[in-house]
Amino acid sequence: MLITRLAAAAVLAMAAASPLAAQETDAADPYLWLEEIKGERALEQVEDWNAATEAALTGAPEFALARAWARQILDDDRQIAMPDTIHGDRVVSLWRDAVNPRGVWRTASLASYLAGTPEWRTLIDVDALGREEGQSWVWHGADCLAPEYTRCLVALSPGGTDADVLREFDVREGRFVAGGFTLPEAKSSVAWFDRDTLLVGTDEGEGSMTASGYPRLVRLWQRGTPFSAARLIAQGEQADVSMRGFSVLDGERRWQFVNRSPSFFTNRLSLIRADGSLVELPVPEDASFETVLGGELIARLNAPLAKIPAGSLVSWSLAGIEAGRAPAPQVIFSPSASQAIEEVAASEQNLWVKLLDDVSGKLIRLTRGSAGWSVHDVALPGNSTLSLAATSGTGDIAFVTVEGMLTPPTLYAVNGTAAPQAIASEPAQFDATRFAVEQRFATSKDGTKVPYYIVRPKDAKGPLATLIHAYGGFRAAQTPKYLTAEPYRSGPLGLFWVESGNAYVLANIRGGGEYGPRWHDAALRDKRQNAFDDFHAVTEDLIASGIAKADAIGISGRSNGGALVGALANQRPDLYAAVISGSPLDDMRRYTRLLAGASWVGEYGDPDVPGDWAFLRQWSPYQNLKAVPGYPATFYYLSTLDDRVHPGHARKMAARHEALGQTVYYREYREGGHSVGSDHEEDATRAALLLAFLNRELKGDAGSEAPAPAPAPAQ
Repeated sequence: MLITRLAAAAVLAMAAASPLAAQETDAADPYLWLEEIKGERALEQVEDWNAATEAALTGAPEFALARAWARQILDDDRQIAMPDTIHGDRVVSLWRDAVNPRGVWRTASLASYLAGTPEWRTLIDVDALGREEGQSWVWHGADCLAPEYTRCLVALSPGGTDADVLREFDVREGRFVAGGFTLPEAKSSVAWFDRDTLLVGTDEGEGSMTASGYPRLVRLWQRGTPFSAARLIAQGEQADVSMRGFSVLDGERRWQFVNRSPSFFTNRLSLIRADGSLVELPVPEDASFETVLGGELIARLNAPLAKIPAGSLVSWSLAGIEAGRAPAPQVIFSPSASQAIEEVAASEQNLWVKLLDDVSGKLIRLTRGSAGWSVHDVALPGNSTLSLAATSGTGDIAFVTVEGMLTPPTLYAVNGTAAPQAIASEPAQFDATRFAVEQRFATSKDGTKVPYYIVRPKDAKGPLATLIHAYGGFRAAQTPKYLTAEPYRSGPLGLFWVESGNAYVLANIRGGGEYGPRWHDAALRDKRQNAFDDFHAVTEDLIASGIAKADAIGISGRSNGGALVGALANQRPDLYAAVISGSPLDDMRRYTRLLAGASWVGEYGDPDVPGDWAFLRQWSPYQNLKAVPGYPATFYYLSTLDDRVHPGHARKMAARHEALGQTVYYREYREGGHSVGSDHEEDATRAALLLAFLNRELKGDAGSEAPAPAPAPAQ
């Protein structure tokens, strides 16, 4: 036993002394055993960490109150019944509340919905179905075949994983179709080809999935035949991210496509002819498919195309392509330097585009005439965040939500030239008159102006304890939401923090899509440090402006944002006092070997390529974690069932923090998948735990001892 202890101590000392070398090879990584997702030893360690964190934080006087308040907000039956889709003359929505935590999928007539008095008919009670079948079902959506919308492909996930089960549902009968289409649990891609045929990519066993864990094959599956007889129409390479088939109804014509994704940001589109053969489309690989309208395929450019600038919407004639011609791309709309196209949707005759203009939302309606495309501004409240909720396939209605950090969401129906109609509004959950919100700009290291939003008490005097949230990756813009939903997947933590007299900040750092492709490209691969510099610049601007208290700054991010905050804490432990890291990527040496990690090489680089690892190793959180005085306390939250970002990332970071004698808190929920939390109970608990954590670490409100479980043993 003494030899074993001495050997373990030596490994720990070596790992602490040489942070880079210790984890650059699998043999030198003492915590590989924590990558065994459901390994007995790993789960025992997880339970120890969970218990220690609960013991430290649940006794805080604010915990019980915050959890109850969060649950009340999340389950409020006055929330908007959002229109998930419009099926002809009907609206379909998933409703979640205290009685139905997993949700009720239901439908109402469009007329009653527009009148503000929807007459709901339940289609599937997800909670009741789970109880009946002994499954912890999480709703993953439904694809209903237009224009009849009587048959739907329903996706249900066991516990919230990305993998799900597929079943065919009959809307008229209100039940699953006996002998209908079904697929077992897998990361499948399924779409209607026609009423009796599906486009299917799924896990068929060895060789059928890519290295990223997504389908590599696309088949046409006829109703009434075994899947083994489905016809193969397209296949990708093992190194691709994915292959999928999909279809779009455009007027009377259904267009079918196959999309091969060699990388996360490249796509090779083909049109499927009636006989199942493929016609390659002239859309640039790095463009983003948006929709089809009036026989025109519409895409967004992520790089210049001849003289057409990046960020523009362009179109190609599908009829011309199908006939063997090579139609030239037509420009639909090009945003200005301060703008970016974030969402695009089509109704029967109109194209709806949600723009960001210096991060503020704007909606435009595009119509096509003999002289080309015309742009029509939609009169919605300014300086707000907009989201396109749904559009109608028949008629030209678009549903859009408008909100701000201090303004609860309002759902509007927009129909052509008519004034937008407010359909429903969420009630105010707090007195907004006590707070002020403003947009500011920091100057990054290379001179780039970086926007950020800050909300704080109106009567604030002197610097405040401050929480800063950011993402900075994958073209995903971060737009300010009502404080009950801030930060993302930790709301209403943002509200609780500001109500306690503190400041909350949302930083729009590079890597996202706030200013279109250029904003993303500026932090891609070897340019990642720009995102980190942007965040540091925002923090230093807050301190210099007298807004943030220099020794009481917390930072927050999840997923890619988890990698962000890990790198930030390693680079500037003097600048930050607390870190919230949700479902993070941390071990960038091994990330491509863990679950869906291989699909993100286009964003980060390939650690198995020496040139790429040279820049990845400069910031990879796991490899750069060091024993430094005053390292910020870190709270990791995640899900055991996350089959996108491997839970081993956070587990190994927690173990290494302990080995280095650093303060770490940990919450691994057994369900919930990458979103962490399959119901509002866990979401409310997480918000309350994080509030107690911030109070303890940024304000010194320690009601009990900090978590101190036994350190995870090294291998």
